[in-house]
Amino acid sequence: MPPAQLRVTNQDREHVVEHVKAAYAEGRFDKLEFDDRLERAMTARTHGDLMPIMTELYGVRGVPQLSSPLPRPVRSGSAPESNERLGAAAAHMLMVLGIPIIGPLILLLTGGKTSPYIRSQALEALNFQITVVGATVLLPFTVVGVILLPFIWVAAVVLAIVGGVSALTEGTFRYPMTIRLVK
Repeated sequence: MPPAQLRVTNQDREHVVEHVKAAYAEGRFDKLEFDDRLERAMTARTHGDLMPIMTELYGVRGVPQLSSPLPRPVRSGSAPESNERLGAAAAHMLMVLGIPIIGPLILLLTGGKTSPYIRSQALEALNFQITVVGATVLLPFTVVGVILLPFIWVAAVVLAIVGGVSALTEGTFRYPMTIRLVK
């Protein structure tokens, strides 16, 4: 076991959180106890802070070693979960349902607070849809614009579908020719 005063890494914290989640899933304690242990694990600074949590879960003899958690596949970033992919896809696809700008804005303000993936995809969809709606307002002042307008909307719908499918497959989609007003 590592010394109690040794600082913990994020991996150590995540390892303890996984054990707390597993014990909660097994029904070994209620939601209030789960929240308490989860908060203590996430705010732990030293191994001495994490060890009481593991002792509560497994007793003195059954505490697994924290410094060598189970090997996990190494990824460049954490992959978005299914609900994050669905939210990101909805941000793109709401344009097809006739809810441009407002749909991605709602997803940005709700799901974007908890998920960086939803935030990035909702921002991209929002900026694209602002660009398309802006072009729709400004282009009818020219003869060429009136002719181009239907093609722009068909391309916008196709790109929204491509963006939604890309989000469902964990991709990051960037719209072409978009004025990125919202950061």
